[in-house]
Amino acid sequence: MSQSLVEHLSHYPELADHATQWRHPFAPDALAGKTILVTGAGDGLGAATAKTYACFGATIILLGRTRNKLEAVNDWITAHTQTQPVIVPCDLEKLDVATADNLANSIEETFGALDGLVHHASRLGPKGPIAHYPFDEWQRVMQTNVSAAFLLNHTLFDVLDASQRAGVIHTSSSVGRVGRAYWGAYAASKFALEGLSQVFADETEVAGRIKVFSVNPGGTRTAMRKEAYPLEDPTTLPNPEAHMELYLLLQHPIDQDGAATEFATGQQVDCRDWAGTLRTL
Repeated sequence: MSQSLVEHLSHYPELADHATQWRHPFAPDALAGKTILVTGAGDGLGAATAKTYACFGATIILLGRTRNKLEAVNDWITAHTQTQPVIVPCDLEKLDVATADNLANSIEETFGALDGLVHHASRLGPKGPIAHYPFDEWQRVMQTNVSAAFLLNHTLFDVLDASQRAGVIHTSSSVGRVGRAYWGAYAASKFALEGLSQVFADETEVAGRIKVFSVNPGGTRTAMRKEAYPLEDPTTLPNPEAHMELYLLLQHPIDQDGAATEFATGQQVDCRDWAGTLRTL
């Protein structure tokens, strides 16, 4: 990574530490002029993605359930980048058609197009056997993890299609690719999200303006991971910033040297496998 980019990220040491090992030298303004909506933007992977994209020039729409967390990310971006984000407090468990339509209309009126949509927001729900899984919890997890993602893809389609190249990223899970006992609605919802991603990718492949991906971050140092594995030592896990090179590539596949690393639309990417492949190059 160039010294200029090291200096560019000096205010974000968690990202700069990983960026020194990046194989793709992104220009500091790689995402300038792009508008990207990130769900679950208040903490964890969502906050890291929002901050990273803003560092590279994107205008970020911060969507999340907790206003004070969104405001903290908003304040960080405003203080450390040249961009001005937009806060959209929204509980995806309660997202309806009217709210989603209003969001789409606001984006169209303000920005004209949407260049990226990252689905990070997720609900874990209880862990337990299917035979005893509470139906109301099943519905809440499915609404947050699947139905809300569908509704945003559906209502934001026109503004995504208005972009020259829009990247839609569905953040999945290992248990959404291979089922595992006691993961209940969370695992089932991630399988459904994988299906949604594949269908959406297939429907938009010919036009080519919308690229759709599924990303499995693997075990990552987040609040949800701690909820799922309360006895695990979090220091044994990578922080969210460890995955940001991949999330950047999915939105901007051309680095400052002009090299292209475009992923095939519909591709399922595992962060750890991808990073391991890079290390062996």
